[in-house]
Amino acid sequence: MQNENLSDQLKIETSGPHQELEKVLVQRMRKMQNVDDYVDLLKCFYSYFGALEDHINLYIGIAELPDHLQRRKSESLATDIHSLGGSLPEKTKPADLPLIANHLQAFGAMYVMEGSTLGGLIISRMIGKQLNLHDAGLSFFQSYGEQLHTMWDSFKLALNRQAEDQSESSIVITSAKATFRQFKVVLDRTEP
Repeated sequence: MQNENLSDQLKIETSGPHQELEKVLVQRMRKMQNVDDYVDLLKCFYSYFGALEDHINLYIGIAELPDHLQRRKSESLATDIHSLGGSLPEKTKPADLPLIANHLQAFGAMYVMEGSTLGGLIISRMIGKQLNLHDAGLSFFQSYGEQLHTMWDSFKLALNRQAEDQSESSIVITSAKATFRQFKVVLDRTEP
């Protein structure tokens, strides 16, 4: 039996690490004084999300998630970094990533990445105003635009089909928690 409430469980079970990461991100965004500070933040996202995508792609493809290729975050991050005059950093080392050795762990990590799009429109407006940016450099946070909720809902449907029982759900949840925590470690390490 598939777990139709996995996405709801994830929201509840990961709320602690999610809030800890969000706090660090909000503080860092408020401290930004110029475009270079913003580019540094985008580089953190690119480094971490790019490395995660490489590992996720080993276990999730169009069979598990038909619009998987549309969900790549590193491409829009690279575009934003380049459009603001930055260069791409190295991707995060595997030792600094959560363990991703199967499709359940990959979906747990992807839950964090896809969830990052939900506040993106608000963040893009905030950053645009704060740094006087218009469209350049904001494609990552604007992500799916008007299709945001449709994309989130379709991801949750695919996610809910993955776990057959509570033990499999626990694997997804543990992976999502680790993904939040490891991203916080990366952000803390690169704090300006």
